[in-house]
Amino acid sequence: MGGARTIPQQDRHDDVPDTSPPGVFWRFWAASTTSGAGTAVTALALPLVALTVLDATAFEVALLAAAGQVSWLLLSLPAGVVAQRVPLRRLQVALDLVRCAALGSLPLAWWLGTLTYPHLLCAALVTGAATVLFDIGNSTFLPAVVPARELAARNSVMSGTHSVTDTAGPSLGGVLIGVTGPVGALVVDAASYLASAVLLRTLPEGRPAHRGDESALRLMREGWRYVTGHPVMRPCMIWATAANFLNAALLALTPLYLVREAGFGPLELGLVLAMDGVGGLAGAAVAVRVTTRLGTARGIIVADLAGGALLLLAPLTTSGQDAYWFALGNAGFAFGTVIGSITTRTYRQTQSPPELLSRVMATVRFVSWGALPLGAVAAGLLATRFGAHTALWAVCAAALLPPLYLFTTGVGRHRDLVRHAGAGPAAPRPAS
Repeated sequence: MGGARTIPQQDRHDDVPDTSPPGVFWRFWAASTTSGAGTAVTALALPLVALTVLDATAFEVALLAAAGQVSWLLLSLPAGVVAQRVPLRRLQVALDLVRCAALGSLPLAWWLGTLTYPHLLCAALVTGAATVLFDIGNSTFLPAVVPARELAARNSVMSGTHSVTDTAGPSLGGVLIGVTGPVGALVVDAASYLASAVLLRTLPEGRPAHRGDESALRLMREGWRYVTGHPVMRPCMIWATAANFLNAALLALTPLYLVREAGFGPLELGLVLAMDGVGGLAGAAVAVRVTTRLGTARGIIVADLAGGALLLLAPLTTSGQDAYWFALGNAGFAFGTVIGSITTRTYRQTQSPPELLSRVMATVRFVSWGALPLGAVAAGLLATRFGAHTALWAVCAAALLPPLYLFTTGVGRHRDLVRHAGAGPAAPRPAS
């Protein structure tokens, strides 16, 4: 096998102008940030509606979380091919409108007195499927509208923002629910997708290069082989899979434990979870500094180990009077996870051949984000069998395992990810 192919910057995206029209990137950033925040708010708003409006059981809450995430397991691989073949702006606008309609139907049903748990479950499935296609499309939309010389800087901004919205969004959802009520938060959430669609509609149409003469199955297989044969991407994907499994389990348990067992109200819940966003923001702010000082490989491991250790403080919270333990643990865990997320995502974006980028991103998300529904269901089963507090202890203790795994791999023996890329697979040749 040849070395991992690194595409020179000037060879990338030759069809994109040397300069982009003023404001194109920032409109793209605003749309992606608005949409990403809406997705993260949904992750907390839906289970709180189930808990406080429909009086759902522990397993029903976990099943709802899994429904919003199962599409990563079912759709992410074909989504990489779709993103490579469909006009990207139209695809993204349509997906935002689908999510707006699905979530907007819930407050309407509540107002009419017809809101049910199956309706909530269906909305979670639809929004989850649309989010998978949207996020995979976004990974290739930016190179289609931003010139190559600006791409590295723009990727850095997008990676940091994405990590912060992922962690701060649920916190915002908790505060929003405390102010407007759980159903009111869904109105704001649906509006966020509509705003994103309006912003995206102002962007130039982006269509990445595609190979229409090849089957979708072959294209997916190429992306899979490249990632699984890569000495850096493969172990980082396994690390991300374990981390996402635990993140999903923690997210499923958090509203259940803090509301049902610790007696938190929605506003208290949002304020405590806001520390999650603070930790994510801190991680995004220092990620480059940490990985420059320690190395990208060592930086991921050290930050994630520290975050996992701090998460062990979370189960010490048993009431509103000692909420600071959960807040501190959640902030520390988010801090470590965001540093790892930014570093590995940037590595994939800069080291993947451009014709494989959407499929590399789809492959990694198929595996790592496919663990999300499994983590949510596992948390529900643990909470049902042993109680939410015991389940929370188990999840927090397991948070030390992903960085320990990465330390035992070849990645852990090197200071930086890039220096360990010498034995990577070559990119497949385009069909002539």
